Amino acid sequence: MITGASAGIGQATARWFWERGWNLVLWARRIDRLEELKRHLEQDHQAGRTGTDAGTGAWIAIAEVDVRDRASVESAYGLLPEAWKPVQLLLNNAGLSQGLNAVHESDPEDVDRVLDTNIKGLINVTRVVVPDMKKAGRGQVLHVSSTAGKETYPGGGVYCASKFGVEAIAKSMRQELLPFGVKVGTVSPGMVDTEFSLVRFKGDAERARSVYDGLEPLHAEDVAEVIGFMATRPDHVQIADVLVMPRAQAGSGMVHRTPTQSSGL
Repeated sequence: MITGASAGIGQATARWFWERGWNLVLWARRIDRLEELKRHLEQDHQAGRTGTDAGTGAWIAIAEVDVRDRASVESAYGLLPEAWKPVQLLLNNAGLSQGLNAVHESDPEDVDRVLDTNIKGLINVTRVVVPDMKKAGRGQVLHVSSTAGKETYPGGGVYCASKFGVEAIAKSMRQELLPFGVKVGTVSPGMVDTEFSLVRFKGDAERARSVYDGLEPLHAEDVAEVIGFMATRPDHVQIADVLVMPRAQAGSGMVHRTPTQSSGL
């Protein structure tokens, strides 16, 4: 089960698992994008996938879900057939940032959207999915955090607070679920070439592109591969956290840019 599956890391991760024979439950706000992704994946399925074939009966379930909406989350999970529960892996990927303002200059609506999505939305999904894992004594929860969950930077106070919160939630969950066989981890990417900056700057494509000027950021597929590795370790292995950055980055506020490089955006 992947939240925020319509683009970026969520979409790339869906492709990674589908190519390896996993069934998928994909949630996002943009149902048109999920429908397109489902169609493309199923076409690939018919053409033959890595480690599987068109006769495996694999399936993809999609739903229009805004993780901020508790009723929407509960309804979507409730519509899943009981035979599909518990899910083997929950990837809490839905998240965003808004603006690059000092905390005292933050737009209250931006603050609400970031915290409601990154923290409350993650909790909304977790609280409906994890009880079935706990009851069955198996499963894994991975949260997509960020380098911003490790260190702060000017203009990122609210977003950093949300990702520090994700780190705290993951650590608490790992302790809470220890007796029940459920693994919990986080993957913390640095700069990734997705829609993240476009969303942060509210559609300002030029400003979003400038974030990656002079360096090659991570690509969504790079992070998907890390998530796939974490999710496919032997049952006794729990990877608590992976911090992954592009070679040109050494922290949330430290990058090396060269005038000859281009992000390709």
